Amino acid sequence: MIRLQKVLAAAGIGSRRKCEVLIGQGRVSVNGVLVSEQGLRVDPDSDEIRVDGKLIPTRPEVVVLALNKPVGVVSSMADDRGRPCLADLVGDREERLFHVGRLDEQTSGLLLLTNDGELAQRVAHPSVGIDKTYRATVEGVVTKAELRRLTDGVTLNDGEARAESARLISSTESRSIVQLRLHLGRNRVVRRMLAAIGHPVLALVRTSIGPLRLGGLRPGQLRELSQREVAELYAASDLG
Repeated sequence: MIRLQKVLAAAGIGSRRKCEVLIGQGRVSVNGVLVSEQGLRVDPDSDEIRVDGKLIPTRPEVVVLALNKPVGVVSSMADDRGRPCLADLVGDREERLFHVGRLDEQTSGLLLLTNDGELAQRVAHPSVGIDKTYRATVEGVVTKAELRRLTDGVTLNDGEARAESARLISSTESRSIVQLRLHLGRNRVVRRMLAAIGHPVLALVRTSIGPLRLGGLRPGQLRELSQREVAELYAASDLG
């Protein structure tokens, strides 16, 4: 058993002193009970700890990796057709990893892998609707009216799809670069939305998932998320 403020500090919530202040303010609960006294001992492997109602991941064995998935790699841990897959990039890891959602073979960018099955399910759950941001290079010049169509909603063969935001980054006479932010997780939805407004995708990159950014990760490169980043991801995917 470990003191609560030490567990919170190790989870990236802040310094031990800051965590003591949060406890004193009655903002921390353990197994559904608000805690106000200092020095409570908890089991980080089994106790449910929340700050301001948000679940805090405290299991030290949890690993979450950010990967810049290259074009040509399929989002699976094995492929019966012999194509490059995620296992080729993380095969030297000891953990049994799950990929969180998918990117199609020709899409690159941010993909998460974890040994925490609960977190993988939470982030991928359709009711959570975590924002995902994409940068697409498309054929032709995208107009303001077409950007509005993306945010108003376009009709696809599996129903309407709508972007939370859409903006033009740059354009030439023959192509444009646009940024879309969506809650949707449907198959190839960004490609299908852009094709529906007359602008087929030439290249597509996912640049963020909720609070996490692709940043300077190169294609094929991995980095392990910090405890604070894992906590932010839990908060963004909190189902209550």
